[in-house]
Amino acid sequence: MEFDADLVACAQLVERGDPDRFAASMAAPVAPRRVLFAFYAFNIEVSRAPWVTEESMIAEMRLQWWRDALEEIRSRGVVRRHEVVTPLADVLDSEGAALLDRLVAARRWDIYRDPFEDMAHLRAYIEDTSSNLMLAIARALGRVPEEAQAPLHDAGRALGIANWLRAVPALEQAGRIPLVDGTPEGVRALAQEGLEALSAARGARAQVPAALGPALLPLWQVGPVLKRAASDPRRVAEGRLELAPVQRRFALMARALTGRW
Repeated sequence: MEFDADLVACAQLVERGDPDRFAASMAAPVAPRRVLFAFYAFNIEVSRAPWVTEESMIAEMRLQWWRDALEEIRSRGVVRRHEVVTPLADVLDSEGAALLDRLVAARRWDIYRDPFEDMAHLRAYIEDTSSNLMLAIARALGRVPEEAQAPLHDAGRALGIANWLRAVPALEQAGRIPLVDGTPEGVRALAQEGLEALSAARGARAQVPAALGPALLPLWQVGPVLKRAASDPRRVAEGRLELAPVQRRFALMARALTGRW
């Protein structure tokens, strides 16, 4: 299939802004990439919105712009012309738009410096920003049977926790308080929670149709990252959760070839 200018722009945005998801997208078959690049470009734009200004009101307006765009898609009205919104509207259904709206709303936490109220608040943030993205992508790739909902949700939660732990040093440097319990025990417990979610998702792998597999390719390094955090929580604050480039490349290749995310 050929990409139009908007999809090329989305792919380039993902390549620059989220190399891991770009690699996962390129490991997927060609046809699903139009879905993956549109969603991942959207995710980058929304995640950046709270950080491009120190004025909270402007950041709020930027997030509201994306919520308004999603409402246009959800209501099937006239959708604004935009290099990310336009291709997203081609693949996003109403329920998926509702999932992404909750993602955007959760990103309001990024604007301010208040800590999470408790672990329930942190879990809700991770599920809204990661599980909802994965569920919405899966819906755009094919029919999502009822029994596939839980493993997709668990997979998104595991990915969200892994990515959150990887982001801790940058968030702390930016003046945020990313962890409810930043003690070694608290970090280990959060990483273990992610590993349990990953195990639950993979244990129900047979319930997820193969057509939805490309949505799950970003899981390729989640297990090793979470295991590193659980075994030595100091790695989180020190930013030492990343896999070696060769290990990353072969891990993704194996997942893509076998389809066993």
